[in-house]
Amino acid sequence: MAMTAAAGKQYETYRVSVQEYVTFREQGFLVVKGLVPQDDVQEMLEHLDNLLAGREQIPGIERPSFRLNADEQVQYWQRVHMLHRLLPLHERFLLHPRVLDVLEALIGPDVLALQSMTFFKLPGQPGQGYHQDSYYIPTFPDSLCGAWVALDRADEENGCLWMTAGSQNEPVYPDPDGHNYGQRELGDIGSILNASHIDENKNGLTKIARKYTGHEVKAEVNPGDAVFFGGHILHRSHSNHSQDRKRRAFVGHYCNARSWVPWNHGEPYEGEAANDKHILVRGTTHLPYAQPKFGTPCAANTPDLAQRHRVAGKAMSMMGNMDGTMGMSEHGEEVHED
Repeated sequence: MAMTAAAGKQYETYRVSVQEYVTFREQGFLVVKGLVPQDDVQEMLEHLDNLLAGREQIPGIERPSFRLNADEQVQYWQRVHMLHRLLPLHERFLLHPRVLDVLEALIGPDVLALQSMTFFKLPGQPGQGYHQDSYYIPTFPDSLCGAWVALDRADEENGCLWMTAGSQNEPVYPDPDGHNYGQRELGDIGSILNASHIDENKNGLTKIARKYTGHEVKAEVNPGDAVFFGGHILHRSHSNHSQDRKRRAFVGHYCNARSWVPWNHGEPYEGEAANDKHILVRGTTHLPYAQPKFGTPCAANTPDLAQRHRVAGKAMSMMGNMDGTMGMSEHGEEVHED
């Protein structure tokens, strides 16, 4: 089995099966068990514990005031975005080779890393209501994919993900004010209010989710398992109702590197797109891209990860192999007349 080097470590390449690829398309999400090794998970957990305890600081982010009590500090640290631009460990997790192996097969072979999110979700912290990730992060062509890596056991009690299987075929629903991306060109789409609101009666996507009654699936996972899901699927999570169990997770968002991305997490950028702010992690692209700030090996800085999709000048794509796995294959040259 092939190995990939990253940050001084060797990782066994994860080979996505044809059935996993089909499952992702049919259900809108895919759970991959044991994808991230336990020593990597433990490293991130120790780091998150140090952040909460004030033993580590994030460059450029002011620590919570010492006047905050324990409950207030928990709320302060509910979730943190884009730490891969500030901390080497978060860049390494966003660019984890085993996660990229899966993304390469599902949305690649050319992959761009856009966003990192760290969820703490301690006992009593709320979840998030129905939403579609492409509502917040537009990509053209639309190729957004999330990778939700469990750091703790996540189940119904402590607020696991719930995926509405089948809803990946829905368009992205816009808000009435035009502040977020949505497929307004559809004549009968209408608009929705309060995406992500935890109250089902206020969340405008509830009526869409109810079209799939009986198809909402709880993604109960163990540390190191990963949930991959497309940008259109409706998903949510409930509050952490446990007494003493944490539900921490690291989430990355990615797209095909040949998609145009007019998004930079609210930060300014020049021109019509912000591709040059995001990291090319697999394959190649005709669009600008960023280098990883802390030098984590990826396509942007490692030629072997960029050029392996071009063999003798011939186009290569991820295709199903006879052994039941997805892999790079050369396109045929025959002319088909239908």
